[in-house]
Amino acid sequence: MTSRRNFIKKTATGSMALSFSGLVLPSMAHANILGANDHINCAIIGVRSRAKAHIAAIHTNKNAKIIYTCDVDDNIIAEHNLWCKENIGYVPKVEKDFRKVLEDKKVDAVFIATPEHWHAPMAIMALQAGKHVYVEKPCSHNPWENDLLVEAQKKYGKKVQMGNQQRSAKSSALAVKEINEGIIGDVFKGEAYYSNNRGSIGVGNKVPVPSTLDWDMWQGPAVREDYRDNIHPYNWHWFKNWGTGEVHNNGTHEIDICRWALGVDLPDSVTSFGGKYAYDDDWEFVDNQQVTYKFGDDKFITWTGHSRGKILPNQPGRGITIYGSKGIITLSRGGYKLYDLGGNQIKDIKEGGDQSTGTNTQGGGSLDVNHVGNFFAGIREDKSLNSDIKDASISTMLCHLGNMAQDAGETLKIDKATGKVLNNEKVMKDWWKREYAQGWEPKL
Repeated sequence: MTSRRNFIKKTATGSMALSFSGLVLPSMAHANILGANDHINCAIIGVRSRAKAHIAAIHTNKNAKIIYTCDVDDNIIAEHNLWCKENIGYVPKVEKDFRKVLEDKKVDAVFIATPEHWHAPMAIMALQAGKHVYVEKPCSHNPWENDLLVEAQKKYGKKVQMGNQQRSAKSSALAVKEINEGIIGDVFKGEAYYSNNRGSIGVGNKVPVPSTLDWDMWQGPAVREDYRDNIHPYNWHWFKNWGTGEVHNNGTHEIDICRWALGVDLPDSVTSFGGKYAYDDDWEFVDNQQVTYKFGDDKFITWTGHSRGKILPNQPGRGITIYGSKGIITLSRGGYKLYDLGGNQIKDIKEGGDQSTGTNTQGGGSLDVNHVGNFFAGIREDKSLNSDIKDASISTMLCHLGNMAQDAGETLKIDKATGKVLNNEKVMKDWWKREYAQGWEPKL
């Protein structure tokens, strides 16, 4: 078995849109004056779904190029090569072993869109290889990895951006600015929700590993399990050995924006209610969940997740509401609306551009372009990242705590300095750090 050790504005009545027709990303604005050293060579690791949004965003940047794509599944690679030829006009070099990509000194930045158990270990190895990292949310599979990744970024000094792309939405940034300026008074509650209608994943059968799949490398740092026919390529999300459940898979986005709008970090306490209600199958997490995070100054955030069974009455598949003493703001990737306490709409700000606002797994559009552009500006010009890993890891930690509170079945008291759970040794033992396959535990 291969191992890691082998690789050392003011309020206005009416509606308006934030136009992107004149938007020039920082990286493109300097493309004609920067030297050759400012060209960014990129590698994409994990190319089935989100990677396509990454590639499309990178392709808008004239001074960046994808020189590698990497995946462990030959069928996914073949499909992706056709997609690249059609959408960006060329096919990057293909590797199945990401470590060979990290060995190439020509690679400046690595984009990670693998299953979640790979996110932090792979990001840390990329940092150790001298690469900047764009890692999809969640940035870690467990809280211990979360902390280790933050330490790794500090130690190795490269840029690390998490892929919660709404942080680069102009309308969201404007909403948060106006909230900070008091447009809805004193804010006290952030309400986040996600609604989908996922089907059963059934009961998996042990079958031979497809000849096109490197199952050992797919598992990587995870404890080894037999291959079953309901895991790859997507349903790993719902198995604890590789995934982190819906609170991470989608809740990360809206919980993060609530935290941004309320100006809070780690909570004082976390409570979760929910269960697995829809199907009798191999799904290992709850499929309906309500998490409440309590912070100082009487602020709190709730996340309602309906993975299997739509929230009714009908409302968009995902969104955020921020409550204040003088008004309310509803916020999504498509823009925000301002209401007074009587429910009268005062302002409607639309994001503009083309962005994915629904629940499809690929996403893509102007928010990804903005987020990748911000990442490149951080690399070239040392601009502040919109989702720097030190801050992004806090939102990720909130999601970990949501899973931990659900498993504990009680309100958890949190050490706000470390995120660790107080007075519950069992939940810390079961959730803080995972067991790793031999030779694959990440180390600094």
